[in-house]
Amino acid sequence: MSAWVIVLCMLGSLSAQSSEAPCAVSSDTKLPFFGDLHIHTRYSFDSYLSNQKNDPDGAYEYAKGRVITLPNAYGEQTVSAQIDRPIDFAAVTDHGQFLGEVALCDSDWSQAAWWAPVCLMSRAQNLWIQLYAASLWTVSGGMEGKAPERGMVCALGDCETSALSVWGDIQAAAERHYDRSEDCSFTTFVGYEYTQGQEMANLHRNVIFRNKAVTARPISVFETESSVPELWRQLRTQCLDADGQCDVMAIPHNPNLGGGLMFPDPASEQEAIDRLEIEPLVELVQHKGASECRFDRLAGVGIDTEDELCAFEQIPSDNLAMLGSVNGKMWSDRGLPVDVTQFHRRNMMRNVLKDGLALEQASGVNPFKQGFIGSTDTHTATSGGAMEKNYVGHLGSRDATFRNLQDHFVSNPGGLAVVWAKENRRDAIFDAMRGRETYATSGTRPIVRFFAGDYETDLCDDPQALEKAYASGVPMGGVLIRTPDDSAPRFFISAQRDHGTELHPANPLERIQIIKGWVHADGTTSERVVDVLGSETEGLGVDMNSCAATAVGHANLCTVWEDPDYSEGESAFYYARILETPSCRWSTLQCQAANVNPFSESCSAQADVANQQANAQGNSGDLYGICCTNPERDPFYSPTVRERAWTSPIWLSKTR
Repeated sequence: MSAWVIVLCMLGSLSAQSSEAPCAVSSDTKLPFFGDLHIHTRYSFDSYLSNQKNDPDGAYEYAKGRVITLPNAYGEQTVSAQIDRPIDFAAVTDHGQFLGEVALCDSDWSQAAWWAPVCLMSRAQNLWIQLYAASLWTVSGGMEGKAPERGMVCALGDCETSALSVWGDIQAAAERHYDRSEDCSFTTFVGYEYTQGQEMANLHRNVIFRNKAVTARPISVFETESSVPELWRQLRTQCLDADGQCDVMAIPHNPNLGGGLMFPDPASEQEAIDRLEIEPLVELVQHKGASECRFDRLAGVGIDTEDELCAFEQIPSDNLAMLGSVNGKMWSDRGLPVDVTQFHRRNMMRNVLKDGLALEQASGVNPFKQGFIGSTDTHTATSGGAMEKNYVGHLGSRDATFRNLQDHFVSNPGGLAVVWAKENRRDAIFDAMRGRETYATSGTRPIVRFFAGDYETDLCDDPQALEKAYASGVPMGGVLIRTPDDSAPRFFISAQRDHGTELHPANPLERIQIIKGWVHADGTTSERVVDVLGSETEGLGVDMNSCAATAVGHANLCTVWEDPDYSEGESAFYYARILETPSCRWSTLQCQAANVNPFSESCSAQADVANQQANAQGNSGDLYGICCTNPERDPFYSPTVRERAWTSPIWLSKTR
């Protein structure tokens, strides 16, 4: 049977299953749904070569709370993983360009492609051989400077037919796990990752489809010749403007590693339009760092900011070579730290938003009106596994067990995407994402509202607060039209703490901040960070030995805030940042589990003992010395973190 027949039969089966019952729970003032839109399974080359065996079914099972099995540092399938609590929606986003090749590598010895050198190396258990295989894959995909080029795998096997079969399986898995009953317990989206880079600078996008109407195959760098505007053009012609019900968006992810290339000025009016329509969101945080803003504590300098909280989960380098650490040593020169003065300002989204205002003032169009989400970018199928307290790594055997500390200390568990939607259905969630009524979290689950409009100062006490907030203003992600005759807008912001679970309790809220960016008449931009409710925690905020939270914090925070420095008719954006009280970072928890306490004056001696024990068991190198990193000598590291949420901005504008 041909691949096309298989796909057509599959689509016919999907059509028969497409009826949806009305959700038992829905709300006109919308509900918060937590999800992950960046998930890799064994169908991705970099997950496959890291001994990760779970497919999309496994990823969705994990997201719904079931136990899956993962590899340890040596590739043995011995690690049991379970999310602390299920998420509401998810999209598997395996790399689109190598679906056929990976499937052929994963076939059997009777197939000629199975013997291709890159396949043999990808199946090896030796870490160095696996990493060399990863380099071959990235070279083939055009990530290291050369043009994308199909390799020997496709010369020995039928990559196109294989890719179509896998693409059909990805769609079928999304359909199997989409809860169409009135429970509306779990929503899936068909998606893939468009993986484009330039000298390891990250230009990747997660392509998410609204429903089962999708492109015939993933549009990859092989079809676009490594051009993001060409991706937009083909998504428009093959989906948005095609006959049928196809709808799609592309979500840029972790621009912090983009080398300044993720958000260039549009080369044409059409590019500006395509970015606005096709890329309404950006992934603000994931396991390879946060992309809000950047501040170097040692230098006392930020990237166009004085906000010291911008030191949160920063990666020292500015490109994907940051993954080149093995046995505690960075082996790639491009993965070495980048000085704050050399770090490109548009790697950070706050600067991108400010530049968008300046571009709008000059051209009449702001191409950078993007809302915020978080996700994990897990390559271990652990969808939504973003908590510090049960973090198992996101890179298969490459960061499993002790390798997580030794080689990926600067990484983190990632974040979550949160949408405000009427119900947990594809259409409702997709509409919310298209409208940017979303926020990002660093992994916890606070519930956050943010509106701008003409509100009474006592709105927090009004039982009809949400109805009035929608009626007299716009929610996060919206554009509030202001004329010179309008009074200053007021911002309604409320947050409820995440209580976590009995096994993994979360922290209370510390404070609410509002970040404002605006453009001056001469085209320059400014920013301001304002504490509007709550206050900074005094002292460490955690018990040094147990990591239990010691700061009291707040269960709920709500206020109506008016900008005292508002200028009539100004073009600006505002977003809210919600901070939790300090908690121990994942690395601190894992160090303490090995009897190495980053807070202790005896940390180095404890690390020596732990290293001796680990080496006696056959491990090599300094596994635990990094636990004793001194935060006073590192520009970004701290043994504690303030988990946080970032709402999508609200723009003040004279026009839509």
